[in-house]
Amino acid sequence: MSERRGQAALPALIPIFPLTGVLLLPRGRLPLNIFEPRYLAMTRAALAGERLIGMVQPSVPTTTEVNPAVYPVGCAGRISSFAETDDGRFLITLTGVCRFRIRNELPLLEGYRRVVPQWVEFARDLEIGDEPAFDRERFNRALKGYFQQHQISADWDAITSAPAERLVTSIAMMCPFEPSEKQALLETSSLDDRARLLTAIIEMALVNRSSDGPSARH
Repeated sequence: MSERRGQAALPALIPIFPLTGVLLLPRGRLPLNIFEPRYLAMTRAALAGERLIGMVQPSVPTTTEVNPAVYPVGCAGRISSFAETDDGRFLITLTGVCRFRIRNELPLLEGYRRVVPQWVEFARDLEIGDEPAFDRERFNRALKGYFQQHQISADWDAITSAPAERLVTSIAMMCPFEPSEKQALLETSSLDDRARLLTAIIEMALVNRSSDGPSARH
């Protein structure tokens, strides 16, 4: 499937994989360890078809429901790498293709969930646009403080030289933000807005952590 073939290349039905606190963005790469029977079935079906899986978050992060209510917006990823382990698990990587809004959900199939997605709202995800215009120096400064507080090691040469979209996407996906913050990053209307929101989330995390004192836990 080509990113530039447009909406017609995207399927009318996709499986969804609800995971709290997990974010996939267009052109981001998300490794997954698949072991539950229903998600093994989902992965087999995806591999036999369009190779797309929709990542979504439960709308109530603490729910214990087997099939919880989910946020209406997710992101579809294409299985770009795949391996099967000796104990029957699938190790896959999803590469983000396009966000979608759930129109309606269909009955379960082999235990996994499927939805009818609406793509048109996010058609620009299929295009590689201009680099986001945001205060990168401010962003790097906040990110350095955030990494220090959370004892996250980083290659700063790679960070400062990375293309802006790749940097924003990677940081948004990897950092341990709240599920609601992850969802807000997913639903931003543009990459510029995502970059600015990401900067604000990081700066707010720094302020909250500092005000809680050195013994605070995240």
